[in-house]
Amino acid sequence: MKGLGTNEQAIIDVLTKRSNAQRQEIAKSFKAQFGKDLTETLKSELSGKFERLIIALMYPPYSYEAKELYDAMKGLGTKEGVIIEILASRTKNQLREIMKAYEEDYGSSLEEDIQADTSGYLERILVCLLQGSRDDLSGFVDPGLALQDAQDLYAAGEKICGTDEMKFITILCTRSATHLMRVFEEYEKIANKSIEDSIKSETHGSLEEAMLTVVKCTRNLHSYFAERLYYALKGAGTRDGTLIRNIVSRSEIDLNLIKHQFNKMYGKTLSSMIMEDTSGDYKNALLNLVGNDL
Repeated sequence: MKGLGTNEQAIIDVLTKRSNAQRQEIAKSFKAQFGKDLTETLKSELSGKFERLIIALMYPPYSYEAKELYDAMKGLGTKEGVIIEILASRTKNQLREIMKAYEEDYGSSLEEDIQADTSGYLERILVCLLQGSRDDLSGFVDPGLALQDAQDLYAAGEKICGTDEMKFITILCTRSATHLMRVFEEYEKIANKSIEDSIKSETHGSLEEAMLTVVKCTRNLHSYFAERLYYALKGAGTRDGTLIRNIVSRSEIDLNLIKHQFNKMYGKTLSSMIMEDTSGDYKNALLNLVGNDL
């Protein structure tokens, strides 16, 4: 970055081939040696989508997700999709760390900001998801309760005129994934349609998106992320925010599993779609992060 022009390839090679912990160490050494903040220096040297991707890599993981949530709420209009994606797909522990980082970085409570920024049932489901009560790793399922939940969902939606949204929200947001899988099975027997079809016919807009996301993450988290990436790349224009966020935030968690699922679901590799859809330094950096496809 010194002198005229920037050696983008060197930046790509150094930053995309290290873990986040190593990037934090590099930033520390950079500051010690040159007295400058690495992220700020990168911002002044780079631009566009490439800058957005490289800067995303420089945040510690939970700070990055806190920033994405903050950006989704600040200014006019709220990007509900971003908030739904993060809150529905993270574990209780991850959510706790994100809340902590949010408070440290922005001096306010994530829960209060979400309440201030959303309303109605969407606000209820987001606040409910934030509690992270869906995590139960014991894998214990009470068949009686699963059947009861399925009957309650049917009674709250398909069976009556109008929908009891709170019943849906409570069951979707407070039961564990293994329990919900059983509930969805029982529901299908009672209603003769999938829980997804019922949600689509009973709700709409952001609330529908939030409920469907919970169902997708419950059924198969890797399929959910594969689908997010596919639709970020498919068709005219690329949803770069979604692409960057999902590749960066999953790169050290389960990106290989997501790539495998992507291939299975769409018959093509994630890297081949990135190659078709992006260009230049941005493309090279993304391909480095995604690595060789299976």
